[in-house]
Amino acid sequence: MAHIVIMPRQGNTVESCIIVDWKVQEGDTVAADTPLCDVETDKATFEVPAGAEGTVLKLLGAVGDDVLVLKPIAVIGNPGENWNAALGPPGSGAEPAGIPEEPVKGALPKVSPAHVEGGEAASPRARHRAEKEGLPLTGLSGSGPGGRILERDVEQALKEQPRFTAAAREALRAGAVRLQTSGSGLGGRVTLEDLAGGVKSAPTGTPSPGARSPETVLEEAEGPITETPVKGIRKVISDRMLRSLRESAPCTLHSYASAVRLKEMRERMKAADAGLGLGTISINDLILTAVSRVLPRFPFMNAHKIPDPRTGEALIRTFERVHLGVAVDTPRGLMVPVIRNANLRSLRQISAEAKRLAAACLQGGIGPEALSGSTFTVTNLGSLGISSFTPILNIPEVAILGVCGIELKPQSLGGGEPAIGLSLTFNHQVVDGAPAARFLKALGDAVADIDLWLI
Repeated sequence: MAHIVIMPRQGNTVESCIIVDWKVQEGDTVAADTPLCDVETDKATFEVPAGAEGTVLKLLGAVGDDVLVLKPIAVIGNPGENWNAALGPPGSGAEPAGIPEEPVKGALPKVSPAHVEGGEAASPRARHRAEKEGLPLTGLSGSGPGGRILERDVEQALKEQPRFTAAAREALRAGAVRLQTSGSGLGGRVTLEDLAGGVKSAPTGTPSPGARSPETVLEEAEGPITETPVKGIRKVISDRMLRSLRESAPCTLHSYASAVRLKEMRERMKAADAGLGLGTISINDLILTAVSRVLPRFPFMNAHKIPDPRTGEALIRTFERVHLGVAVDTPRGLMVPVIRNANLRSLRQISAEAKRLAAACLQGGIGPEALSGSTFTVTNLGSLGISSFTPILNIPEVAILGVCGIELKPQSLGGGEPAIGLSLTFNHQVVDGAPAARFLKALGDAVADIDLWLI
């Protein structure tokens, strides 16, 4: 019997994965451990093995598809075997990748008022796609049962329409009238002025020989232009950052702490006997250790704001242990691996774990379990010479610390003292300014006296 390969669940919080690349083609012979494809979540990239020996009968998703976990992505079996039969009838739980749109034959579903726009019945996926692109469903022809508009109908309509600028697309969502001709913007894009009728649409006919289109002239004047779709992990990070701003009330406090002892300790460790294993401990490791020691004194900062599963109302969950998220810059984008139980680890253990996790992120071998469950996050831009910045909350956490560079700060008695900048963003829905400031001051004091906090 044919073997159905499903999109694996990459951690409890992962709902879908994006197919990055297929490593096989239909008709290829594979072993159980043969990698079929690379998939990515908002955190990392993983290989999906075949899971059975045989021939690749069908690939059920395309590169770039965002596929729900536990949905089929491929079928493996004997040459000539009916892969459709292996999947079973629609509604059996073994539909192809994504959300099925076609109902079981002979059972036309009722369409709720939420699925109707201007009298047009549409599937949830079709409505979502149309709303995203600002495409009115009114007047669209549906290819589904009973004339129901499916996602493929929306896609076809989009292909037949001109492209829009971002501002024009937002106006369409707000109810502007769509033009049926090409626009006057770059590449024929419809602009806001086109929607308002203030600019004449570019002619749709074929230009005369030797004539240059406005797009060509503009490209020559501006130089080469590159357009890169926002997809994959970049899109997920983008969506998460926007969601963070929408679902929280972020407020940032900037401060600095004396870095005299911090630098002295770092220099002593570098010069210490190699057998002690202290030479690789960094300034960031010392900061992480200080955070892990101070947070338990301020449990309201080591917390999550989540919806109550029973009532849906906001719920604040505080943690006794510190699971410290450490932001890591990788070629694929920002990742936040987690140092578990950081408040129970020594400086050397925190340093070793931080380096292990960072290496795994950079090499693409980090697992989903290592990228979830943080209760507080630290992000460090000090090595890039940043004096202060505004970190974005890693929701559902209520606070994140930004570590800045070390600079000389003037003293009242003259001269200067090295000081390290600290930027704390917190969710003002959960924590007020004064308690957050007290936490930041306590952390600054701990950094200034870091040698005492390590005893």
